[in-house]
Amino acid sequence: MDLTDAGFEVDHADSAMNGLIKAREEQPTLILLDLGLPDFDGGDVVQRLRKNSSVPIIVLTARDTVDEKVRLLGLGADDYLIKPFHPDELLARVKVQLRQRTTESLTMGDLTLDPQKRLVTFKGEELRLSPKEFDILALLIRQPGRVYSRQEIGQDIWQGRLPEGSNVVDVHMANLRAKLRDLDGYGLLRTVRGVGYALRG
Repeated sequence: MDLTDAGFEVDHADSAMNGLIKAREEQPTLILLDLGLPDFDGGDVVQRLRKNSSVPIIVLTARDTVDEKVRLLGLGADDYLIKPFHPDELLARVKVQLRQRTTESLTMGDLTLDPQKRLVTFKGEELRLSPKEFDILALLIRQPGRVYSRQEIGQDIWQGRLPEGSNVVDVHMANLRAKLRDLDGYGLLRTVRGVGYALRG
């Protein structure tokens, strides 16, 4: 529910076998692997996934021993979270894994965003953005046309730490719109009244 509220599309499997089938058929962007599986050991799942996939794997477990952590990381897990944990920590770790895998430039028409260099160009000219403006644009450009609510943007960029009723998202969007307009890209950013913001795909 926390991941869904943060704007992620989430699927669930109730066993290791069902999870492996879903992973093969649906090609998820990231896997959260609970070790408390009814059919076989989570370490076996990691090994099987790693035979033909480099998908990020975050292990969730109550087994708080160094040996177990080393074993699972050695088998190919990318991160390890001990139960009980706060939802914000899980969300932060998910974003870190996804950010680390996002290294290729993202392009939409004349707009190009390079995550590694944190460089944005429009029609060949550099768009000078603040760190938060860059992060917002990076979020929007990954799914052109999709409308993100203010809550989703706030959750993703500020990890849900914005106070209720804050206009910080709107201020950053206004600044971003003005900078795009200066390079003749005003129409790129779309506002859906009462809903949120999107890039015109």
